[in-house]
Amino acid sequence: MAELRSTKGEPTTPATDMYPRKILEYMEGFLISKTVFTSCELGVFDVLLTADRSLSAEEISQAVGASLDGTQRLLAACTGLQLLNTHWVNGKVFYSNTEQSRVFLTRSSPLSLCQSIQYSSRTIYLCWHYLTDAVREGRNQYEKAFGVSSKDLFQALYRSDEEMVKFMHLMNSIWNICGRDVVTAFDLTPFKVICDLGGCSGALAKQCTLAYPECTVTIFDLPKVVRVSGEHFVTEADQRISFHEAAAERLTAAGDFFKDSLPVADLFILARILHDWTDERCIELLCRIHKACKPGGGVLLVEALLNEDGSGPLTAQLYSLNMLVQTEGRERTSSQYAALLAASGFTNIQHHLTGKIYDTVLGHKET
Repeated sequence: MAELRSTKGEPTTPATDMYPRKILEYMEGFLISKTVFTSCELGVFDVLLTADRSLSAEEISQAVGASLDGTQRLLAACTGLQLLNTHWVNGKVFYSNTEQSRVFLTRSSPLSLCQSIQYSSRTIYLCWHYLTDAVREGRNQYEKAFGVSSKDLFQALYRSDEEMVKFMHLMNSIWNICGRDVVTAFDLTPFKVICDLGGCSGALAKQCTLAYPECTVTIFDLPKVVRVSGEHFVTEADQRISFHEAAAERLTAAGDFFKDSLPVADLFILARILHDWTDERCIELLCRIHKACKPGGGVLLVEALLNEDGSGPLTAQLYSLNMLVQTEGRERTSSQYAALLAASGFTNIQHHLTGKIYDTVLGHKET
């Protein structure tokens, strides 16, 4: 039998000898996500942290209020995912947290991702059920997933106080982990007065004040977001962080950065903002920022940047699909963001890859 060769003349593996390892991993990827989601929701990692010792499956099942059989299977999967350590004593297995699980998967940790995981499980995961529809229709799927109109993006995102708080916790956990990297990607020392547009929980504002002791940060967001931030996230100890109060009497419009007058600032930060919107809406917002920005000031974009040829990173490619499912926007390349900034009057545009999820693009307003 003649040897099979590719179009380039190289030998190929007969189809009968191939094993679709990657494809099978992709097919079952959701099983891993749901294992992590469920373990956090049940509080498995919290129970182990509180015990301060290794626990048996029986002890964990009783503590989380779950069946022994189900708990044993869940713990085995978490061990396979390297989220738990196992210890054998007299033929019986005991479990403890790995260091990563202790730091990122326990609710009491300052770097906890539990709230972010809960949002992924209860909101994003449901939206992705309609990914096929999103690709066919080219629009987000909030109406099908949650029965709410998506004409006003943030009315859909913040469709209840509970949902809004979940989203704010998501943002808080992200910037607790990635915030310092993005605010120090460029030297922002010259910018003393900073406005964090859509600043949500204030976590990125806190990272700014920690990295730059001379600066003050104003958080500009919707009134109900500002209210919850003041109640749950930003405390009196954060003296160099304030909230924009403009048009507070107009509860439906105050803090809407497409409608309200923006505060004057040396630097505007837009972290995970522009990826929510179309190019046209981005330019509309950036033109408003350019007008409010002091001469010699700038704007810092924080986004997951795609490679210029669109070939990756995979995380940014998947995030762009998520923007299709959830918003009006997309992830972009650094040159695409540079074009939006240039069209809005900004010059001397630079970008910096942090090596983590989020990167930065800095544009300047001429003096």
